[in-house]
Amino acid sequence: MQRKEKVLGRLRRKKRMGAKSRGSSQRPRLNIFRSSRHIYAQVIDDARGETLVAVSTLSAELKGQDLGKGKLEAARKVGAILAEKALARQIQKVVFDRNGFLYHGRIKALAEAARGKGLDF
Repeated sequence: MQRKEKVLGRLRRKKRMGAKSRGSSQRPRLNIFRSSRHIYAQVIDDARGETLVAVSTLSAELKGQDLGKGKLEAARKVGAILAEKALARQIQKVVFDRNGFLYHGRIKALAEAARGKGLDF
C-alpha cells in the first residue's frame, strides 16, 4: 500500500508542475526519469515534439565506463555527458523538468553536474 501512495504522490507533483514546465525551440525542456536501477535524461523541444539529446545509464557513452561506486556517481556522469551533448548542439538554456521527483539525491546530482558543465536552468 505504501508503494502505491508514493507513486501517486509523484504523479500528483508531476501534474501540478506540468503546466509550468513546457519547452520551446529557444528553451527546450530537460526531462529526467529515475527508476530503481537507472536514470534517464533527455532534452525535448515541445513545440516540434522531438527529442534533441538523450542520455541514460544504458547509453553507449557510459557502456564501457566504470560508473563509480553507486547510482549517485552514475547520475553525475549522465548529467555531465548530457550537458556536453546539448552544448555541442548549441543548446545552452533549458527548462528543468524533474518529472515529479523530489529535488535531492540522484536528481540533484544530475542537475548540478549539468550546471557544472555549462548548461543554464
